[in-house]
Amino acid sequence: MSGSTIATTAALATLAVNALAAAFAGWRWWRVEPHDAVWPMLRAGQVVAGLWALAAGVLALSGFQPTDRLYWLYALLPVAVGLIAEQLRIASAEQVLEQRGLADARDVGALPESGQRSVVLAIVRREIGVMALAALVVAFLALRGVLIA
Repeated sequence: MSGSTIATTAALATLAVNALAAAFAGWRWWRVEPHDAVWPMLRAGQVVAGLWALAAGVLALSGFQPTDRLYWLYALLPVAVGLIAEQLRIASAEQVLEQRGLADARDVGALPESGQRSVVLAIVRREIGVMALAALVVAFLALRGVLIA
């Protein structure tokens, strides 16, 4: 298999998995209906993006030259996007608690059950939104990688 085929296939796989994850997670975020399949899909997108970066590293070491050197940037940026998204996801809980004037989980525990559910749903929704957006960005980067591999 040629370097170009490997580069294109890795980018296509990243595009497909992340576009699907972004669409599904974005839909669930919009509907305010978390689903058990959201997180595995988003994590699969991250794994495939990591494998694309790994494949790009192997291709670079083997001497492969894509039609445009930007390919390397498109292959590696999804990892950075994923790391930044994870940091924003982690901050989601703190932001929701702060917006509602709650100091920590103990304050949430003092709320009535419906209030607790509302806080948890707001946190999960924000986390899903952040990760869906990250998957969309990764899908776009992968599309660019496909076009210039």
